[in-house]
Amino acid sequence: MIRKALSGFYYVDDGASVVTCRARGKHRHARLTPLVGDRVRFTPLEDGSGALDEILPRRNEFYRPAVANIDLLVVVASQAIPVTDPFLIDRVAAIARSRDCETLVCINKCDLEPGEELAAIYEKAGFPTLRVSAETGEGIEALRLELAGKVCAFTGNSGVGKSSLLNALEPDFSLPTGGISEKLGRGRHTTRHVELFRLSCGALAADTPGFSSFEVDRRELARKEELQYAFREFAPYLGQCQFQDCAHVKERGCAVLAAVRSGAVSSTRHQSYVRLYEQAKAIPDWERNET
Repeated sequence: MIRKALSGFYYVDDGASVVTCRARGKHRHARLTPLVGDRVRFTPLEDGSGALDEILPRRNEFYRPAVANIDLLVVVASQAIPVTDPFLIDRVAAIARSRDCETLVCINKCDLEPGEELAAIYEKAGFPTLRVSAETGEGIEALRLELAGKVCAFTGNSGVGKSSLLNALEPDFSLPTGGISEKLGRGRHTTRHVELFRLSCGALAADTPGFSSFEVDRRELARKEELQYAFREFAPYLGQCQFQDCAHVKERGCAVLAAVRSGAVSSTRHQSYVRLYEQAKAIPDWERNET
């Protein structure tokens, strides 16, 4: 398994040691980039390094964070500085759902701001949701139990405390953490590459670079017709709309919109759906099919 990717080198764990490998040219020609989490075959070289020969079939893959074969995506958020926009969580969760990957919503810094309203949105939507503090240790044991035995990736905007949470889970890691820009109200990037760390609970957890905007590789978004299935709380209402091809945006007789009006579906979540639907509608199929 590739445990770390950095500057064109891939650090492959073969169960006995970690071998520094370079990808063979055929991967570049095929436009196939090895990702952290990939299962691979490699040839050991005389100097102790290796050459990547083959990337085995992936269960799933993500562009941001750049990982593969992930069981659980941990979306780290914060209601203290920096404040996470729920749209970011919803976008990541929708992408994860389309890739057969579970999502855990983890609201950090609850010692500074409890984040109860944000947590309520995702608990209502059916997501496993934790409120934790890397600073005080609150919720860390519950997080450890959620991660146990899984291949996980921590993602979220810069400054929410992804590296701090890994340090809280495993104090021996001593991963570098960054401060918050008071002027800009956002975190400074400290994690520059993707790396999988082995936790004492049996998990492999990836620390990934944060992001400060809502830019996303357009190909990661589900097609507009499929997006409705990425919002799990829509499920009871699908098939009950007046029109079979209902987009659940502003149509008459829409069961999802009725659920939003009644409070059964969060208006915040529906707003994210509409925003993603408009983005997905603008992506032509030929662009999605590019390799």
